[in-house]
Amino acid sequence: MSRVFGLLLFACACSPGAPASTPEVASAAAPKSEPSTESVDLHGEWRRWAETRELRAEALARLESLPRFGFGRRATAEEISAIDIDVMPDGTGLPEGRGTVERGRALYKNQCVQCHGADGRGADYDALAGEGAYTVGNFWPYATILYDYIYRAMPQAVPGSLPPDDVYSLTAFVLHLNELLPADGALDRESLPRIEMPARDGFIYDDRAGGSELK
Repeated sequence: MSRVFGLLLFACACSPGAPASTPEVASAAAPKSEPSTESVDLHGEWRRWAETRELRAEALARLESLPRFGFGRRATAEEISAIDIDVMPDGTGLPEGRGTVERGRALYKNQCVQCHGADGRGADYDALAGEGAYTVGNFWPYATILYDYIYRAMPQAVPGSLPPDDVYSLTAFVLHLNELLPADGALDRESLPRIEMPARDGFIYDDRAGGSELK
C-alpha cells in the first residue's frame, strides 16, 4: 500500500498547474495539533488496520484520474498485486504455509550467515539477536513484521524469491535465536501473530490530529 500512496503523492506533486509553495509557507499554513485524549487499543480490534483494504481500493481508483506524463505506462492490476504483500501486526496478509526452526536453521546457514553471523550476532550487517538495542528480540514490537521484512527484502541478492514455507522457517529460526521460540518450534499464519514480543508495549500509535493525513 505504501508504494501506491507514494505514487499518488508523486503524481500530485508533478501535476501541471499545481501551485508552488515554499517550506516556510507550508509550515505557516499547517494547523496546530492538539494531543488526543482518546485511548487507542493497540492490540485489540485493529480498526485502523482493517481500513487498509478500503484505502488501497480508493487509492487504486484515484490512479485512473491522474494525468499522463508522456512516458512509461500504467501498472497493471497483476503487477500491483505482485508487490501488494503487506503483512499487518495482527497477521492480516500472512499466507498459508508452515515453517520450523530446524528447517530455518539450514536455510539461515545457506542464505543469511555471511551477513548476520553464525549465531545472529552480526557480521557484515546488523545483529539479529543478542544484547544490541535494535535486535529483533529487543526492538521489534511484532513477530509478524519479521515475516513481512524477510519476504519482501531477503535474501539481499534476490529479494522476494523465498516461498512462504521458507519465510516461516527463517522467521522461526530468528525468533529461536532470540529465545522466543523453542528448538522444536514451528510457525504458521495462526501461531505467528500470537507470539508476544518483549518490545510490544514500547511503541505508541501516532493518533495526533492535524497536518498531513499520510504519516
